[in-house]
Amino acid sequence: MSNPAGFWVRVGARLLDGLILFLVISLVSWLIYGSFTSTDEYRPTNVIGLLYWVLVPTIWSGYTIGKRITGGMRVVKADGSEVSLGTMLLREVVAGLVYVVTLGIALIVSAFMVGMRDDKRAVHDFIAGTYVTYDAPQGASAKNTAEVEV
Repeated sequence: MSNPAGFWVRVGARLLDGLILFLVISLVSWLIYGSFTSTDEYRPTNVIGLLYWVLVPTIWSGYTIGKRITGGMRVVKADGSEVSLGTMLLREVVAGLVYVVTLGIALIVSAFMVGMRDDKRAVHDFIAGTYVTYDAPQGASAKNTAEVEV
C-alpha cells in the first residue's frame, strides 16, 4: 500500500461528493415531484446516492468526482488492483450497516484509524479490503509518460 490519503482530504472529498449528490438529487426531485421535497418515504432519488457511491468508483478506476477534485485520490483494493462492484458494495453498504448498528461508534473509530494509522485505512476499508491512495491507475501513468515523450 503506497501513497495513502489522509483524514482531512478524504473528509473534503466526501463533502464535495455530498454537495454534488445533493444538487443532483434536488434536481431529480424537482423533476419528478415538482418540488425539492417530497413526503414519500421511499423516493427513487434515494437510490441515486447508492448508485453514485458504488458505481462511479467501479467504472472510473476508483475515483469519485470529489476524490478527483481534491487531489486525485482513488479507492483501490489492498493489493493495488481496481475495485469491483462487489468490493464497493462491501465498502459502502455493509460498512454503512456496521456504522448504523454500532450507533456511529465504528465511524468515530474509523476517523481515528485514518488519522493515526500509517496505511490510513478505516473500518470500511478493512471490511472491503481497500485503501485510498494518490497513485494513478497503472494504464493512465503509462499513457501520460508516452504523451510527454512524444
